[in-house]
This record gives sequence, structure tokens and C-alpha cells, in this order.
Amino acid sequence: MKKKLLFIINTMGRAGAETALIGLLRKLTSMGQYDLSLYTIIPCGELFDRIPEGIHILNQHIKKGSVLSLSGHLRIVREVIYSFFYHFTGLKMFGYMIRNIREQRASGRKLQYDKLLWRLLATGRPGLAETYDLAVAFIEGAATYYLADKVKARHKAAFIHIDYQKAGYSQLMDQDCYHDVERIFVVSREVGEKFISVYPKYQDKVRVFHNLIDRDEIRKKAEEGSGFTDRFDGCRLLTVGRLHYQKGYDIAIQALAKIREDGYHVRWYVIGEGLEKAKLEKLITKFRVEDCFILMGARENPYVYMKQSDVYVHATRFEGKSIAIEEAQILGKAIVASDGIGNDEQIVSGYDGILLTLNVEQLASVLEHLIDHPQLREEYARHALEKKVEFPEELEGMLSMLDEVRDL
Repeated sequence: MKKKLLFIINTMGRAGAETALIGLLRKLTSMGQYDLSLYTIIPCGELFDRIPEGIHILNQHIKKGSVLSLSGHLRIVREVIYSFFYHFTGLKMFGYMIRNIREQRASGRKLQYDKLLWRLLATGRPGLAETYDLAVAFIEGAATYYLADKVKARHKAAFIHIDYQKAGYSQLMDQDCYHDVERIFVVSREVGEKFISVYPKYQDKVRVFHNLIDRDEIRKKAEEGSGFTDRFDGCRLLTVGRLHYQKGYDIAIQALAKIREDGYHVRWYVIGEGLEKAKLEKLITKFRVEDCFILMGARENPYVYMKQSDVYVHATRFEGKSIAIEEAQILGKAIVASDGIGNDEQIVSGYDGILLTLNVEQLASVLEHLIDHPQLREEYARHALEKKVEFPEELEGMLSMLDEVRDL
């Protein structure tokens, strides 16, 4: 009889963790040894279309549109309202909300109301009746809370994809959701170190599990479609990522304004959507880069644009481990990235890209240097193609949990 595996995730929107989950599900499906199920806290997102055949989707009603669209927002509101009134969860959680808001204010961090809603969304819904051999929360927040409180499984594991502390999580917020989790998989060594700084008592549970990347599929898609159609003959910069403060687009806009002021023929394209769009459009107008900082929105196939770009830029404020960087390396791109968590494990500065301190002046200076030296871009691109992107031993390590004897 096949072992039963359950994966839980917050949404199926087009983002890094969701893309990594698709890669993992494809790999497990190809093995033919497991009965695979998926449960989504907010059953909405474009990547539902990419889920492999044979996966049991446990949500009764899913929406395949963008989480960030109007209908996506309405779906989120619907889920929040349902969770609030389910067994009076919202009223019962009032004290929890107040304590966490006080903690966030006392720490001086930006208030993370969305993180508090993850707990509401996880608590305010029924559990699953099935018992699984292995249940995996593939992302932080609601998925992990739901795993802890609502799922019966012989073995439990959780994934961490971000700088845990900077993302706004805390022990008070989590309510010890990692107590019964046997292994905590982190997507990079530094992500693990940051998580352990919040949870030193769980250090022995932490293992590195790199994102699964389908090299052949990415290269195949890079040859499909026409890509850019604007006939621009200068240097093309590209960033792929949701429009969020974390991604540092405000700094990118100002850097591009300086680069253009210095006389460079360049355009910067951004593939992604998000709640920061209106704010970024105002910045684009303020710094007069309407003709060269292009918000392209979401694209079903970003790889054809990535292949046609001269430099891939990933200048984020904080990160876990960027799938977009790995995809750009697979396509042989010179990469410029900020020297934060995760990025410095993916790029050897001066060998296959450049790492920099994130500020307007340095970002502009580094990009100008690469524009002036196309032979250096070619050298970085060659070295990027050498990067290792497959780690089969890590998948074996996760699946070995199934062989361990543990009763409920």
C-alpha cells in the first residue's frame, strides 16, 4: 500500500515557495510510490493549473486566478470572515491579537497584521479526517499552524523559506507550533541560522532542503514565445518578483533614474504584481523613468524574457533563498543581488555575479559597470551555468522519515 503524504500551503499564487512545491510534487509523482494530497489555506492562485495529475486537492472549491486580483482579494475576505465566525474563533483570539500587536510595537518592528490573520485562518476551520504517514507544511504561518493543530499524521515536517525574524514571526505569534514537528527544513544555511536565533531549542530539528528546480523545463520554456516586443536596442535589466516592499523596487527606481541621468541607454523590466503597484507607479513618475522602468505585470512564462535580458537584478531587502536567482543561473545570466540572507549562498561575488550593499548609489554604480563591460557579463554568465541546482540526497532525507517508527 502506498504511503500517504499531505502537503499544506497558504495559497497557490505565483511565488517562490509555491513554485518550489510544484517542483517537489512533480518529482514525487514521477516516483509513483506515494498517495499525494494537497490542502491550501486560501484555495486561490494561478499555480493550481500546474499541479501534476494524480494529486488529491482536498479543498472543495478552488479559484485559479491571481490571489492579488480583485476576485482574489474577495476570496481572502471570504476566508477570513468564515474563520472569524467558525466556532467564534475571532472572539476567542482577541486577547492573542492584542498581545501580539503589543509585542510588535515594543520591538519597534513594522506591524504585521497579515501574520496575525494566518493564525485566524488556520484556527478557524475544521481539521482533516484522514490520518497521514507524513504531513508537511510547506511554508511558514497558517500552513504550519494548521499542521500543528488540525492534522493527524505519524510524522510531521515544516519548511522555512525566509528570514524568520525579519518576516515578522515570533514565538508568541506561533504558539509553539513546531513542538510536534520532527524536522524543520530550511532552504539555505543562513535561513536556518536565522530561524534558530528565534527557536534555539529546535536546533537539532533543522535540516537544509534546497528548492527543487526543473532545469530542462526552464530551458524549454525559455525558447517558447516571442518575449520582448518593444524593439529596444539598449541594455535590458530584469527582475521577477511580487511588488512588495521586501523586493526593494523603490531603490531600483531611484538607481535607474541615476543611471539614465548618467547617459546610459537602458530599460529595467519587472515581471510580477502586488499591492505596491500604485505606490511604485507614483515613484516612477516622480523620478521621470516612465519610459524605462516597465511594470509588466504577471507573465505565464517569465523565462523567455529572462533569457533575452542582459542582467538579472535581485536587489531585495531580505530573502530566504531566491528561486528566481536559480532560474536566471540555469539560463546563464549575469546577476546583481543584494548581499542579504540566502543571496550570498547562491552567488560568488566577482565570479558568477555581483553582491552589493543595498543602496541607490551602489546599485547604480554596479549596473553601470556591467553595462560598460559586456565581456564581464559574459564571464559571469558562463560561470552561472556551472551552478549545482539538484540535491537528490535532501529529498531522500525527507522521505526517510517514513521509515522511522512513530505512533500517533
